Amino acid sequence: MPHDTGRPEQRRPDGGLRDSASHYGPVTRSIHWLTALLILLAWPLGLIAHDMSADIATAAPQDQARLVATTATLFSVHKTLGVAVFFTSILRVLWAVIQPRPGLLNGDRRAEALLAEVVHWLLYASLILVPLTGWLHHSATTGFAPILWPFGQHLPFVPQSDRLAAIFSGVHWAFAWALTATLVLHIAGALKHHVIDKDATLMRMLRGAPRAGSKKQPGHALPAASAAVVLMAVVGIGIANRPGAEAAPQQAATPALESLASDWQVTERSLGLAVTQFGKRVEGSFADWTAQIAWDDSVIEGLAGHVTVHVSTPTMTLGSVTEQALGENFLDAAAHPMATYEADLFQTPEGPRAEGTFTLVGVSQPLAFPFALEITDGTAHATASVTVNRMDYGIGETMPDEKTVAFPVEIFFDLTATRAE
Repeated sequence: MPHDTGRPEQRRPDGGLRDSASHYGPVTRSIHWLTALLILLAWPLGLIAHDMSADIATAAPQDQARLVATTATLFSVHKTLGVAVFFTSILRVLWAVIQPRPGLLNGDRRAEALLAEVVHWLLYASLILVPLTGWLHHSATTGFAPILWPFGQHLPFVPQSDRLAAIFSGVHWAFAWALTATLVLHIAGALKHHVIDKDATLMRMLRGAPRAGSKKQPGHALPAASAAVVLMAVVGIGIANRPGAEAAPQQAATPALESLASDWQVTERSLGLAVTQFGKRVEGSFADWTAQIAWDDSVIEGLAGHVTVHVSTPTMTLGSVTEQALGENFLDAAAHPMATYEADLFQTPEGPRAEGTFTLVGVSQPLAFPFALEITDGTAHATASVTVNRMDYGIGETMPDEKTVAFPVEIFFDLTATRAE
């Protein structure tokens, strides 16, 4: 039995670009196959990059630089293709809204037609939600693998948050698998029409072959509602299986640093760092650190005090690259859980200045920098920012290419202390 490919339509004044009740025009067909191509490229790249990223922490130090660069490149291409899928899908939906849609050829087969419509609703929604949740995850994540375009990396109103990033990551992963299942059903249905039913369903999308649908159609309300229920279930699965959702006792909690007797007691504090990875600034922070401070604010010029700072390196977070940064090739937090800065404090004509020694990963280097200081009614507020070269401390020596991780690392603090009685 020959395939039913329909009969040619008469060319219309608009050049046949638009859809009709019996055929898909070239615009719809082009968007359809472009989307298919983008998905076929983006999906395997994401899988490969995800698997490679899991190997970075356990890779030999000499292999980490190559693995990080390759993984970041794959993720960047994956994200860029995902953004392309997002905008292409938005275009597809907008175009479909203003077009007549050809009806199903087997709309009178109620169960099969209903399933086909549910799959179509799921497909349209997933093609938007998969890249959107991926973009939301990218926006909420600090660092790693930028989108390869000049229009900015972050969506508005999305704060950078590890918790939020984990939720978007889980939902993105769930939607990606939902899209895969939907595509399998979509392709299986197209092949069933072509091979078993031998009708013009596939040919309408391949060549624009015209063929009017059956008189009975399943409608939109029930398929849309069914698809919405499935999508809500997918969101729930994604949130339940987000990274870190089962954060069990992977390792013992890092003991908190003990407070030391000090002339000035710190009441508020923050200690952060910033690195440049693949040309993008990535900020992080240390959750636990102490400062033992002596400062004589009556000194006009000369030695005015001393400070000893202890920092618990395992408490550092640096967005999506935290595990890598704490690993053997960088801060090596397991072997060197403490960083120390000990310095004399001077009052100079230009303002307060610290001159001392910074010890990190077992390497000590001189470090001096000016800092801002305000003292009012026994309360001091100090801030500073200083840049060190990671190579001076042997950090990331297997990554000598600054395109991957730049040498300068900015360290900054903000603390408030009160004079001890």
